[in-house]
Amino acid sequence: MTSKVTYLGDLRTENLHLQSGNTYVTDAPVDNNGKGEAFSPTDTVATGFANCMMTMMGIKANGLGVDMKGSTAEVTKIMSADPRRISKIEVVFSFPFSTDDKTRKILEHTAKTCPVHYSLHPDIEKVITFNWRSV
Repeated sequence: MTSKVTYLGDLRTENLHLQSGNTYVTDAPVDNNGKGEAFSPTDTVATGFANCMMTMMGIKANGLGVDMKGSTAEVTKIMSADPRRISKIEVVFSFPFSTDDKTRKILEHTAKTCPVHYSLHPDIEKVITFNWRSV
């Protein structure tokens, strides 16, 4: 088992990662009867996409001798109705370091082939932008 989800009431869940003991809470979003006081379940999906890309790039960067510390990703999730679902995820990466074109291409390809990317429904539009610091 990977995790345990407990419904706390008022459209809120507590999520326990069994191996580490770490927890986080989700709330339903304001536009879907919730309070919006925490990540919504669909927020965690979109954010998990960016987490996965960043982690995979970090693994590859370590092998290339590149320090990615301080890199960021800004995530925008767009919902559609009927059925209510994630229709688009935009991720904008910013890297506080410069590197050569070959390394950039390797890291960008690595991001676009992360497991979450392959796990998301193909109808979800994925817009990924890489902003590299200029030399």
